Amino acid sequence: MKKIILFIVFIFFLNSFGYGQKNNTSSYQTIDLKQELEKAGTDTSRALIWAGLSYEYAYSDFDSSLLYAEKALKLSEKIDFARGKANALIGFGNLYLRQGNYPEALQYAFKALELSEKFHFKREKAISLLELGYTYQDLSDYTLSLAFSLKARALFKGNSWGGYNVENEIAITNTYMATNKKDSALLCMQNLYDDTQNKKTLAIILEVLGNIHTSLGNYTTAKEYLQRAISIDTKDNDLYSLIWANNSTAKLYKALNQPDSTIYYAIKGQTLAENIQLNEGILINSLLLATEFETRDVAKALYYRKIYETMYIKMYGQDKIIALQKTLAEQQERERQVTENIKANEIRLKQFGFTGGLAILLLAALLLYRNNRLKQKANKVLEKTLRDLKDTQSQLIQSEKMASLGELTAGIAHEIQNPLNFVNNFSEVNTELIEELKFEKLKVNNERDEQLENELLNDIAENSKKINHHGKRAEAIVKGMLQHSRTSSGQKELTSINALADEYLRLSYHGLRAKDKSFNAVLQTDFDESIGNINIIPQDIGRVLLNLYNNAFYAVNEKQKAESLTHKTEDKTYEPVVTVTTQRTGAPLGDGGKVLISVKDNGNGIPQKIVDKIFQPFFTTKPTGQGTGLGLSLCYDIIKAHGGEIRVETKEGEGTVFIMQLPIS
Repeated sequence: MKKIILFIVFIFFLNSFGYGQKNNTSSYQTIDLKQELEKAGTDTSRALIWAGLSYEYAYSDFDSSLLYAEKALKLSEKIDFARGKANALIGFGNLYLRQGNYPEALQYAFKALELSEKFHFKREKAISLLELGYTYQDLSDYTLSLAFSLKARALFKGNSWGGYNVENEIAITNTYMATNKKDSALLCMQNLYDDTQNKKTLAIILEVLGNIHTSLGNYTTAKEYLQRAISIDTKDNDLYSLIWANNSTAKLYKALNQPDSTIYYAIKGQTLAENIQLNEGILINSLLLATEFETRDVAKALYYRKIYETMYIKMYGQDKIIALQKTLAEQQERERQVTENIKANEIRLKQFGFTGGLAILLLAALLLYRNNRLKQKANKVLEKTLRDLKDTQSQLIQSEKMASLGELTAGIAHEIQNPLNFVNNFSEVNTELIEELKFEKLKVNNERDEQLENELLNDIAENSKKINHHGKRAEAIVKGMLQHSRTSSGQKELTSINALADEYLRLSYHGLRAKDKSFNAVLQTDFDESIGNINIIPQDIGRVLLNLYNNAFYAVNEKQKAESLTHKTEDKTYEPVVTVTTQRTGAPLGDGGKVLISVKDNGNGIPQKIVDKIFQPFFTTKPTGQGTGLGLSLCYDIIKAHGGEIRVETKEGEGTVFIMQLPIS
């Protein structure tokens, strides 16, 4: 289960950075296998050549690869040729790995490894370990991936076997990159680049070096390596390797913030991947294109997003996870049976010495008992730790909610205080006017001023209208806030998102003003009136807006405090600005439309190195005691529960904008 959980959590990270990609070994082949097949005079030769063709075609023609693997396995089983079986199983594992079918890839790789170890096939064992290293790398289990790759390295030492040693070194490099050991990755590939004597492997090494230098920010060097890789792959018509070279180049231009070039190379990679039906290439390029087109062409963004989602389900859907669980369970069972067989053999051998065997059995029993006792104690400690962790988590979530409630209460108090001031003031004025009217009425008829009496009566009536108006205003505020602050029923209802956004903006601002009278900010709104009402849980979306507003005001307040300490000249005085925008996108009528809500501030922005962490639970940039780190995590969960998305765009020193996307229907 640990492997499955790691697979689900980290798979987006792998696809975003491309560290799980495999490199083409078909171009390493120095012998024309088809010509060798014509010369083959024995069944064993034909079986090995078919297995080799299966491995080679896995990079360009899945059907042909599958056909040759089936031929190799069928013939090898017919003539009981163990080495042929091992190579056929390797072919099966490789072709399913290239298609992203990890359950099948693991199943065949483990079978090939088992057979190779049984008959001491060193070459086949090394290649099986290599394929297992790549598969576990794609499943984000870098510990097992590196373990298998290092075992393969020991076997490849002094034996290149057609370039497989290069592929294994690239697997190790990818694992170093995925675990942020960039210096180790660079050293590994630089040594490989300096030592390579095979021109067929040069393009692959250049592409990986380009990836490493892109991640290190050495863009000029990265561009040089990648252009050389593309040139070599184009000349050799190596379509598989060319897909990754184009994708890596697209990522380079994305890092350079050159969207046109990013899209150009990503489309080239996408087209090539579709031509040879390489699922992983289609997946990673379509995701990159969908991301790039989001702000340029919504229709194209949706088009590539659909391709990505379709391929993602095909590669990582629930059926694949179930199959993967089954494969891993079967492998664990095989390992358990092997362990049991080893233990049984040991017991049989030790039965020859009754006394010694009995002593060993007793010792083993004592160790098992001790381990069991230790395991029980460890389980109890673990259970208590988990309970404590859940209790702490619940307390922190409640603390976050109470903090938001306190800020909301301060804003409500300010909103109500304003109309109440009007009510009190006009009431006092009316009291004075009534006294003045009474005094005028007491005068004899010839001394009374009727015009003054009428003016007093008109003033009293006008003031009464204002008292009534502001009283109803206060009543509306109380009713609205009671509705928005009550415990969420979990039921969606038609709600004006513009009114909700405006209301919580004022409440958040006045809540901060209640705590810090010196704080002021410019509030800017741009609401799309065509949105109307949308189906949401208003209490939950209100909490999201309140969190984002509070963060925005906190950011501009902190920047204002910092600016005041720098003694800048008046013409450069910083002015805090928070901007809220709503916009309708997609279908103008009916289903399919979406609402974009953006909250922008001109604060200090978020450092790029922590942008990917801000939606994680308990992660906060605020000083100790000023934040629980749950605000944005709760926002993320609420938006996802509504079928929407939330993302952040930021630039250090200039500000941050949070963008929410909610479905209209």
